[in-house]
Amino acid sequence: MSPVGDGDGNVSRFYPPALIVREREFVLFIDELNVASSEIQKAFYSLILEKRIGEYRLPPGSVIIGAGNRAQDSAMAKQMPSALINRMVHVHLRAAPRDWLAWADANNIHPWVVDYIRARPTQLATEVPPAKEEPFSTPRSWHSVSDGLRAFGDDIAPHHLDALLFGSVTRDHAIGFKAFIKQIRNRFSVHKILKGDEPWPAAPEDRDLTYFLTQSLRDMLAKELPAAESALSRETRELAQQARNALKALARIDGELAQLVITENDAGVRVPDWFVLDIAKELPRLMAGLGTSNGKK
Repeated sequence: MSPVGDGDGNVSRFYPPALIVREREFVLFIDELNVASSEIQKAFYSLILEKRIGEYRLPPGSVIIGAGNRAQDSAMAKQMPSALINRMVHVHLRAAPRDWLAWADANNIHPWVVDYIRARPTQLATEVPPAKEEPFSTPRSWHSVSDGLRAFGDDIAPHHLDALLFGSVTRDHAIGFKAFIKQIRNRFSVHKILKGDEPWPAAPEDRDLTYFLTQSLRDMLAKELPAAESALSRETRELAQQARNALKALARIDGELAQLVITENDAGVRVPDWFVLDIAKELPRLMAGLGTSNGKK
């Protein structure tokens, strides 16, 4: 708002910038609303409640939207005055993997990033940013990973890939994405392992790949196996038997990773209880190790 004297010089009138003046209704979007100082936030009182800036009123039907980060997001957000809070309807938004993937498919996001988030949708965004100054995962940071992969190409050097991933997303997600790329390059597949067409990677340097494949098997079983054993179809019964055999083979290589298959995933979901009981019968030593790792006796 800029003050301008009237013709008589008796009073000043405040006019809004031409950028927001419209003759018909429009959406006024105020970004980082709660980063503004308290004095500036006070100026929004009449704008939000009365749709008025000084003597200028927004056209009927106009909508005002303010956006800002939460205080727990560690994003320099300031506490808004209660009078301003009370003038707005508050909506908390979170990244939706399905919507983001639809957007990514239409906006040239690198297929490795798209396929990885499709397989690990909970890794699209870190729920609460870390307290320390370190990278964390968001749709924006995965976009940066995509841009980097586009710039370097699919044959990106290992040290460049490390710099890109560990400088952009959460450490665990960076490790998982590296294993995902190794899976693509070496053509490993959970489906082939289940069918017995190829073994689990057993080399020490491939533990990250084995870890990723184990997570993939856990997510597949949690999704495909029915909650009740009585609901098994011929296909899912065959899948369960293949998974038992694969778990036996994995337990001989790495018992800790084999335990991972019957634990909860990032979304708090795990394989059905009846499958866990079956594993307890066939791999009692594996279940004993699981109890120890959970602090049970």
